[in-house]
Amino acid sequence: MTIPGPELTPPTPALAEQVLGWRSHPEVLRWFLMQEVDADEVRDWFTSYDGTDGHLVVATLDGRAVGTASVRVADGMGQQGHEPEFVRREGWIGYTVDPAYAGRGVGTALARDALANAFGRLGLRRVQAGCFAANTASWKVMEKLGMRREQHGVRDSFHAEHGWVDGYTYAILAEEWEQGGH
Repeated sequence: MTIPGPELTPPTPALAEQVLGWRSHPEVLRWFLMQEVDADEVRDWFTSYDGTDGHLVVATLDGRAVGTASVRVADGMGQQGHEPEFVRREGWIGYTVDPAYAGRGVGTALARDALANAFGRLGLRRVQAGCFAANTASWKVMEKLGMRREQHGVRDSFHAEHGWVDGYTYAILAEEWEQGGH
């Protein structure tokens, strides 16, 4: 029996309210650097998103918001005088899933969509993502999608419950994404 995948949809105010219902859940917050959720900021983000300066998508199952993903566009590193080559050519993806829907492929679908938009519509050349090393579900999604672990920071990240813990940074280039057939 095949489990149906999530539908990916643009953000709406109604979906923001659903996301806010689980976004502050301890199982979600334990993996975020930002431990407080500003509900008004989330509502504004969902209401004002127009797709021109990044990417934001909501995963729904049976009409219920069960995850989100975003791409934040950033400048790469480069030498002065060659700015068109590296300005707004890189990005960071982030994704989160309602714990009640973990293990159903929602995170993979969201991250795949974020990378496809980063390299397609946004025209980025490189995308990165980071996580606590103990967040196995997150780094498995990145590896499944062909992202390479570029950094294993030893006790480089502070976690409220566990103190100083290891962190990972992953990345993928546009040409690697295209060759991977994702």
